[in-house]
Amino acid sequence: MYPLKFNPILKERLWGGTKLRDVLHKPIETDITGESWELSTVKGDVSVVSNGDLAGTSLQDLINTQTNDLLGKSVAERFGKEFPILIKFIDAKQDLSIQLHPNDELAKKRHNSFGKTEMWYVMDADQDAELIVGFNKDVAKEEYAASIENDTLLDLLNYEKVKEGDTFFINTGKIHAIGAGVLLAEIQQTSDVTYRVFDFNRKDKNGNLRELHTEQALDAIDYTKKDDFKVDYNTHDNTVNTMVDCPYFKTNFIELTQNLQQDISSRDSFTIYMCVGGSATIKNEFGEASIAKGETILVPALSKSLTLESNGAKLLEVTI
Repeated sequence: MYPLKFNPILKERLWGGTKLRDVLHKPIETDITGESWELSTVKGDVSVVSNGDLAGTSLQDLINTQTNDLLGKSVAERFGKEFPILIKFIDAKQDLSIQLHPNDELAKKRHNSFGKTEMWYVMDADQDAELIVGFNKDVAKEEYAASIENDTLLDLLNYEKVKEGDTFFINTGKIHAIGAGVLLAEIQQTSDVTYRVFDFNRKDKNGNLRELHTEQALDAIDYTKKDDFKVDYNTHDNTVNTMVDCPYFKTNFIELTQNLQQDISSRDSFTIYMCVGGSATIKNEFGEASIAKGETILVPALSKSLTLESNGAKLLEVTI
């Protein structure tokens, strides 16, 4: 169970562009590719190993046959044979729709799904690019509903200009959107449940407006203004800097100017590395794999130690 790499699952989106190819060197074939799913067991979009003896094996098959070794015993006890997070790179050439995600309770009741808590790490941003995160004031449910009816929702939203390295935590219920010109890494609960509430009246390639989830969203939105989304974190070299530690995932930032050895014998979880800058080699007891900007590696939970070899890599380290 060496460090595993997977074939990216590329998604065309109405708002997508070419940065996944031009910046992250993904093998996209269209000018509207918006997402690269790096690690997924979402039905119909299951990741497949691309390196070593296990090449061609799906992530779900590995989980089914080597559950504890891959996930970790504590993770398997909590999530069974489901991979609990979904890892993506996202390129927004145009603004994404204004949306939000239901919490676990509501998602289970309505969709038999997890909720969708997520975080974003900005990898590249055009000048003046921005995100929408939350409201700019406390909003009454009736005021929100009226803004949807009157096409004035944008006046209620909070806009954040962004640059490389900016990090945001998007808890369930928080209204949000990725703005045009932003390339980011996304870490989220395994869920594809999204409530789209405004889409700039855009039409798809067939001339149709995309579905909105106006009524479903009303009971899922957090209407209070909160400043809990911008993540402050240290960037000390050659050490593990905590970014997000929530019930669904833990993410650290590691910038390497020399090799780093880690004892992970007590972790009892898989470890994911997303490379957001430079390149590195990741070694465990069973083998090694290289990683470059825009690539992702999964280290199985049975690993007891890791060596990160690099002079200049920036990594997001994700565990449960």
